[in-house]
Amino acid sequence: MGSSRGVTTTLIFSPLATTFLVTIGLLLCQSNAQLTSTFYATTCPNVSGIVSTVIQQALQSDARIGASLIRLHFHDCFVQDGQGCDGSILLTDNSTTNIQSEQNAAPNVNSARGFGVVDNIKTAVENACPGVVSCADILALAAEASVSLSGGPSWSVPLGRRDSRSANQGGANASIPAPFDNLSNLTSKFSAVGLNTNDLVALSGTYSN
Repeated sequence: MGSSRGVTTTLIFSPLATTFLVTIGLLLCQSNAQLTSTFYATTCPNVSGIVSTVIQQALQSDARIGASLIRLHFHDCFVQDGQGCDGSILLTDNSTTNIQSEQNAAPNVNSARGFGVVDNIKTAVENACPGVVSCADILALAAEASVSLSGGPSWSVPLGRRDSRSANQGGANASIPAPFDNLSNLTSKFSAVGLNTNDLVALSGTYSN
């Protein structure tokens, strides 16, 4: 999914694609029943604006970053290790805690990108609201802002996710749709997280080389 290295990616949005992007933040986070768009209304009311500002700055030097941030959220959510959409894709290898990073899973290695921008967003958010906003919510907000800033619609992002303290590299290898998967495998992987063939078509249509 997404583009290979060296290929410029342009975002193309349709109502179906937008429906997928909203749905992925809902269906893939069913264990987080407390999700609400007003989760940070009192603790970090400007978090959406902070995220958008950092991404807008990043887009000035990297037109692909919007697609890359959407892809990070998508790949984070597809690894169903108890929570989904839990920021586990941001964790790096750590021999002390036995973490094998999802970044090194086959669907991500040498292709997942945008981590530096996520770091910049996290720094800006921490400066405004220390210790409040989860990295998982930052990924969700970044995906929405990337759509909006690239000419697509906006929506209220359900918030309140908790960050994972572990990664699931094996789950990433098994669950994330790969470029070489056939239709049967793709359909099965989407179905496993509560998504249907319409969602499959929407995601595939969100990216255009």
